[in-house]
Amino acid sequence: MGKIARYLNQLTVGNVFDTPEILEVYSMDRSALKITPKAVAFPESTDDVRKLLKFCYQLAVKNMKIPVAVRGSGLDEMGADLSSGLVISTEKLNRLLESDRRERLVRVQAGITLKELNTALSVNGLTIPVSGHDQETIGGLISNGYLLGFVERIEIVLPNGDLLQTNRLGKRALYRKTHEKSLEGEIYRKISKIVDTNEDMLKNLKKSPYSKIGYPNIARAKYHKTLDIMPLLFGAEGTLGIITEVILSAVPLEKRGTRIVATFDNFKLAKKFLDFAKELNPSSLNVYDVGIVKLAEESGKQVNAITKKMDSGFVVTARFNKRVKSKIKKIADIKKVLPRSSKVVFENSKNKTTFDELENSLTSFLYRNDDGERVALMTDFYVPPENLEGILNDFAVLKEKMGLDLAFYGSFLNSNYSLRPEFNLSDENFSKKATAFLRAGSFIVKRQNGFMAGGTPEGRVKAIVTNSDMSEAEKNLYLEIKDVFDRYGVIGPDIKLGADNRFTLRHFRTTSSSKIMI
Repeated sequence: MGKIARYLNQLTVGNVFDTPEILEVYSMDRSALKITPKAVAFPESTDDVRKLLKFCYQLAVKNMKIPVAVRGSGLDEMGADLSSGLVISTEKLNRLLESDRRERLVRVQAGITLKELNTALSVNGLTIPVSGHDQETIGGLISNGYLLGFVERIEIVLPNGDLLQTNRLGKRALYRKTHEKSLEGEIYRKISKIVDTNEDMLKNLKKSPYSKIGYPNIARAKYHKTLDIMPLLFGAEGTLGIITEVILSAVPLEKRGTRIVATFDNFKLAKKFLDFAKELNPSSLNVYDVGIVKLAEESGKQVNAITKKMDSGFVVTARFNKRVKSKIKKIADIKKVLPRSSKVVFENSKNKTTFDELENSLTSFLYRNDDGERVALMTDFYVPPENLEGILNDFAVLKEKMGLDLAFYGSFLNSNYSLRPEFNLSDENFSKKATAFLRAGSFIVKRQNGFMAGGTPEGRVKAIVTNSDMSEAEKNLYLEIKDVFDRYGVIGPDIKLGADNRFTLRHFRTTSSSKIMI
């Protein structure tokens, strides 16, 4: 064991490892990258996290940097939980600490997974209704921009090891806080000034809330002379500090709704149906290239009853949880005027299994790799509804030009979509092909008034294209925010705006990832 790992083990209750086997596992996530850390830490308390960061901060002050990345379940698709220095895993910080059934509040450690939390909440008829991977941690969801409407307060360890608990401060409390001689006081003082001096830019950010590049939630920090830095942590990918505890507000658990599936041989018809279904307030509304479902059929999924005789086209799925009967009736009425080539199927006791298998088709598609891997490069990009047909036409041209399988899928409710073409990672030209695809796809998304980092932040991978898309004013704003929290670049210095294109490209994987969580 090396000197650093041995010293950190003396400081903390949790373990720190630098054995090759563990470093190998934590060198990959669900991104296209492989970055081997020097050590991996498994803190068992907030105090452990504070000691780890304080150590790295003291080295950074002396210009001896050990870059830190925080990692939850290792499901990040943009490489934000990888580091060439120290990876701090929140796997051991996975406890439910308090629960208030009457107030519907729950206090948890950041490493608890969405599935673990919702399983515990369901006992009291409560839930956190977020569509995320069951194994994603609460800290990870926040870092990727989710849960904003459900989080009441966050406890975060700052890069120097200090502890900060977020709270919306009124005028008097803010005055007192900004006069404290601490990093926390400095953060409130400088963020308050940043908000005041960038008023026009923040107004524009509020008008366009679809991009998660940088720290756009700075626009939510100040409200009626109050200030809360908590919004900045959503989509920050752990680069401003490490989340250790969270207080969330749960909602009553709803009964499982009714599902429908509709098929269309062209996108014009699919788009009309999507617009109609959205007006009925579904809880989910997704669209898939039929090729995704067809590939699932080849894997053994029994969904032929839905896609029978379809060689091309689109599949739309929707779920309704409220006032189901009236909505189903409206869909049944529109079904009568659809052409014979289209099909609308309502869930019932006889076809429930088919619907379940259809929902699993995407997973089957993503992980059935005949000649390579469906690498996460263009995932969760935002496209406005009125530009969907245009972007599909552009992707058809790109598909022909690059010879890639560009099956399109995503959520019509939040306008976030993905492409996952298959690449041969052992091909010596893989990184060049992947970069060419990323740049071409980014150009198309921008051309169609979309944003590459729409559903999830840019991390390292999307930063290859997003950092050059920002205006200098916006880039400087985000760099200033990062500097306020992390002057010495302790946490994620090469993530988001600090990402280095050459470093990222040099670390594209040449083998399949070991981090597969179905």
